Amino acid sequence: MKDFWDSRYAEDEYAYGTHPNEFLVAQRARLEAGQTALSIGDGEGRNGVWLAAQGLDVTTVDYSQEGINKARRLAAERGVRLTTLCADLTEWDWPTNAFDVAVAIFVHFSPEHRTAMHHALLRALKPGGLLILEAYHKDQLDYGTGGPPSLEMLYTREDLEGDFAEAEILGLEHRVREVHEGRHHHGTSSVLQLLARKP
Repeated sequence: MKDFWDSRYAEDEYAYGTHPNEFLVAQRARLEAGQTALSIGDGEGRNGVWLAAQGLDVTTVDYSQEGINKARRLAAERGVRLTTLCADLTEWDWPTNAFDVAVAIFVHFSPEHRTAMHHALLRALKPGGLLILEAYHKDQLDYGTGGPPSLEMLYTREDLEGDFAEAEILGLEHRVREVHEGRHHHGTSSVLQLLARKP
């Protein structure tokens, strides 16, 4: 999979565009300048760079060095500071109680890793920290407008309710919406949107 992502991000074009995710932007009022933020699977950095532009101290982590390189380039173009790490999240030494905000936008783990990775994501937050997550629902296979082409890599509401059972769920919605984020996420899509707070 590393070769797949390196190949996708090696193109001059930004695979998922340079604009931030719509659901993330909708949470702007919940964010404060000076907060620490972790953006996982951030690819070419569009979400991490947007968070940094809001005044947050952002660490972005991705599997692809090509993606990291473009994230750094985008941050430089936008005049913001971004801490970047190239790592396989399933092997990464996740921090604990380290961030005010954690963001996972269209980050899909295989079933054998999903629950453990979501638990690690929640642990990375400080008490009271905010989790912002959007992912494709299993119904997304019917739309074919982005996301993993494998049913087992897509999620259900019950998956997220179980994985984040220890969190305070502020909102969890399954909805169909228009997603226009580069040429790989484009069109009517079935998504899950989660807002949660670490107790």
